Amino acid sequence: MLWPYNTPGIPDNLFEQLPGIPLSKREVRLLLISSLRMKPDSVLWDIGAGTGTIPVEIGLLCPQGKIIAVERDEEVANLIKRNCNLFDVNNIQVIEGSAPDCLQKLAPLPDRICLEGGKPIKDIILQAWEYLQPGGRIVATASNLESLYTISEGLAQLQARNIEVVQSAVNRLETRGIHQVFAAVNPMFILSGEKL
Repeated sequence: MLWPYNTPGIPDNLFEQLPGIPLSKREVRLLLISSLRMKPDSVLWDIGAGTGTIPVEIGLLCPQGKIIAVERDEEVANLIKRNCNLFDVNNIQVIEGSAPDCLQKLAPLPDRICLEGGKPIKDIILQAWEYLQPGGRIVATASNLESLYTISEGLAQLQARNIEVVQSAVNRLETRGIHQVFAAVNPMFILSGEKL
């Protein structure tokens, strides 16, 4: 078994990757997963799933849950499937489609939604919210000020409750030449809110 542990935090290098395809860094994934507050049988929609790191980690943590990973590009959707196979995760369904248009076809309805990108992000948030079960949580990431503002504006418009915003500031030890130095991982904002 590639990851025999009951904790999240799979090292980035264990995932199959493609050049130019985003991968949520391990430390950011830990924050994001804690923000989702998964239940053992939760239904998660991961919209803009990229490499599939979040679906794989959640699939391992919540084997009775169901994860729907949405990705618009066929090659990237196939990458997610390969990563699911690599970690022997069987409770993930990969959907190739563009949000928000494809959301009406997804089932079952989620009690957790993770947004890791996509444009137009505000439209995706507003549409995804319609499908979120009462008491459910939505978590979105922003890597720039414009996305942070747009997501915040969307959550305010939806009157999301218990909004939280966390910014990651992570440094990793790297070897450069004969020295070991700390290199910053790009900061990420993680926003979350609940639906009454």
